[in-house]
Amino acid sequence: MPLDGDARAAGADDARAAGPRRTAFDWTDAEARRRAEAGLVRTLRPRAAESDLLDLASNDYLGLTRRPEVTEAAAEAARRWGAGSTGSRLVTGTTRLHTRLERELAEFCGFEAALVFSSGYTANLAALTALGGRDSLIVSDASNHASIVDGCRLARAEAAVVPHTDPEAVAKTLDAHPGRRALVVSDSVFSVDGDKAPLRELAEACRAHGAGLVVDDAHGFGVLGDGGRGALHEAGLAGDEDVVATLTLSKSLGSQGGAVLGPARVIEHLVNAARTFIFDTGLAPAAAGGALASLRLIAAEPGLAERARTVATTLHRRLTEAGLTAARPDAAVVSVHAPSPEAALRWAADCREQGLAVGCFRPPSVPDGISRLRLTARADLTHAEIGHAVETILRTAPKV
Repeated sequence: MPLDGDARAAGADDARAAGPRRTAFDWTDAEARRRAEAGLVRTLRPRAAESDLLDLASNDYLGLTRRPEVTEAAAEAARRWGAGSTGSRLVTGTTRLHTRLERELAEFCGFEAALVFSSGYTANLAALTALGGRDSLIVSDASNHASIVDGCRLARAEAAVVPHTDPEAVAKTLDAHPGRRALVVSDSVFSVDGDKAPLRELAEACRAHGAGLVVDDAHGFGVLGDGGRGALHEAGLAGDEDVVATLTLSKSLGSQGGAVLGPARVIEHLVNAARTFIFDTGLAPAAAGGALASLRLIAAEPGLAERARTVATTLHRRLTEAGLTAARPDAAVVSVHAPSPEAALRWAADCREQGLAVGCFRPPSVPDGISRLRLTARADLTHAEIGHAVETILRTAPKV
């Protein structure tokens, strides 16, 4: 029976007497306190459309995100096709822009076919979940990106994490599972230290055991290989029947989205089996148009890739010659060690106050426990800008 007014009032009095009312998400307050005590609070920092900061924090490796050819192509795509793709790729979300981008991506990188997704994250989830499965094995590098880690979990496969860039450990793991359907997955260039995976050796281990190789080329595409065709092209593996690449359109192409490249039969399988393709809204036409324009610029200006690598080696050389510890860059990421998480945060903040934006990585985001500044070596940086960046980093460096 419903309570009468007096009973309801009495119940309210009892609740107040029992203490503060508890709600479903009270536990988040404890989590917030824990993060604050550990110094791990993340903060959104909206940026202005125009900024006086010199940007060495973004992933715009080739400096294309503001190129007039790219922004105009994105605007024209929005004017022609609309602000959104209007649906999933299998319903209304595929335009001629999408198919043109897929064809030209595959041709440029040396693969048989490509499939475009709404992000690089969803591309990795698609490749691993559709090519893995409950009865399969996925062998993953310990330093792989979070999207690969999540893809391994969602694939419901048995996941084996092996030491960083260790092909022998990969081979031993595959040895222990003879005859089993298996994938080996690795970043091509690791996003924290900027070091390359030993792709040829990984491919050899895969072929000796009948395993497929999936490589996330997010940080290699546009920077490595002939004219920026990517790490797999550089390694001579692009287009091989047992190799699949994933990449993002948001780094070297300066747009947004992701893609999977590989044999046509693999791409057809993803169209029919990858949930992040089937059930996700297609990439917005503006992003597809901008990415296509950037791809054509990279093809027309092959020196962009070499310039990005040159800027990275210049930054590394000048900083290490001045006494800082930095990982040798294999692509466009320069990682500079800091003595502590607190020092890294202060260092990045001091750089920002002096007009330089840099990335800051610290535990637990970096499992090796080493805090560092992460610098992006952009192809469009001038000698004067490189000099300003080096001087600022040295001037603000923590005293050890």
